[in-house]
Amino acid sequence: MAKQREEYVCKACGAKSPRWTGQCAACGEWNTVEAVAAAALGGWSARGTASRPASLSAPEALEGLSAEGVRARPTGIPALDGLLGAGLVPGAAILLGGEPGVGKSTLLLQLAARQAEMGAKAGRTVYISGEESLSQIRGRAERLGLLGPGLLALATNNADEALDVIAGLGREPGLLIVDSVQTLASPRAEGIPGSVSQVRTVSGELVEAVKRTQATLVLVGHVTKDGQIAGPKLLEHMVDTVLYLEGDRRDYSRVLRVLKNRFGPSDELLVFTMEEKGLAVVDDPSTFFLGARDASLSGAAVSLALDGRRPFAVEIQALAAKSFLSIPRRAALGFDANRLHLLLAVLEKRLKLPLGQHDIYVKQGGGLALRDPGLDLGLAAAVLSSFYDAPLPEGAVFWGELDLNGHVRPVAGQETRQKQASRLGYGPLLHAGTCKTLDDLRRALFGKTQS
Repeated sequence: MAKQREEYVCKACGAKSPRWTGQCAACGEWNTVEAVAAAALGGWSARGTASRPASLSAPEALEGLSAEGVRARPTGIPALDGLLGAGLVPGAAILLGGEPGVGKSTLLLQLAARQAEMGAKAGRTVYISGEESLSQIRGRAERLGLLGPGLLALATNNADEALDVIAGLGREPGLLIVDSVQTLASPRAEGIPGSVSQVRTVSGELVEAVKRTQATLVLVGHVTKDGQIAGPKLLEHMVDTVLYLEGDRRDYSRVLRVLKNRFGPSDELLVFTMEEKGLAVVDDPSTFFLGARDASLSGAAVSLALDGRRPFAVEIQALAAKSFLSIPRRAALGFDANRLHLLLAVLEKRLKLPLGQHDIYVKQGGGLALRDPGLDLGLAAAVLSSFYDAPLPEGAVFWGELDLNGHVRPVAGQETRQKQASRLGYGPLLHAGTCKTLDDLRRALFGKTQS
């Protein structure tokens, strides 16, 4: 009997190698390369090329094809329809990632219940769980008030049973939710559930099967300790839409982001609150993350950040305290620590402030983590406010990027931010158009000039 050939696959990026290495040559990660049988890599021959299929489909003219089969169906959650572009597209595959306990299963059970309530218009909805038993799923649905006659569930770890469900849907519309793809195993792949070969094979078979139907597939993906969706990177390329649900399990707010979308915008997001009956959509999240704030306190600045196409008013809090350590402390919550160090160095150099003698603590209020460069000016204003122990003008709002020379640069979405600030009644507005340098900012806020 011929010896089965092995190849080595990186479980972080999916890159293949003829031999084992401690570090992946493609992504640079360590200890992520593992042996996989060549037969489990999707029918690759010993020469490393895919075997030729018995027959090939003839190409067709796109103009003559009917568009009826690709019209999206509503999800039953209007805000989610807008996030996806139109709703659930027949034959589409959606990947949902997020940390454990953030609310992925709750959100998808709500989606399944809304589809079941729509009846024949939405088709059959099946919730497949490899992590919970049927009694556990029923208990969660009852607790959330989602039990209904059309809500179907299946508890299994066998990928073939999920494929049978897709085959049973036929050409009728439907929704298949798999929670999660790392818990299913296929007899056509080696390894334990969740391994690279199993995830690659299971997801490939499910996506290929659903493409031949009018149903929509939703896969739940586990995440790594770095917050990336676990499994080969190929998994994100195989699906049509990638969503990511983020938030702190100890907080009541959640943010659903679109990382990839073939049928709609790829820079949208939704804000939810975790309530007793599940996740509830926040209709106007513009000031949701501000909360109750006291404008008379120092070290707090309101900044208008842009995440995708949606502007948010967020509070940036800073604390500058005299340090008794040889190396002062720097802590950032919700910010990139390296960016904080850079901005503090610019403040110290350009404004001649003794920040090297102070511990600096910075955080974003409301638990929202943003990476908008327009937050630079708000962070600088909050640090200056705490350093001088003087509150900022009530209603002041900031946005702008700081360069290494201490100049304020314009950022994307200038008009959108201005319209949102006017709608919310903020003023004065401090940005690249109203203050050119850090010294202009300090003079406008505290009346202090360059020393």
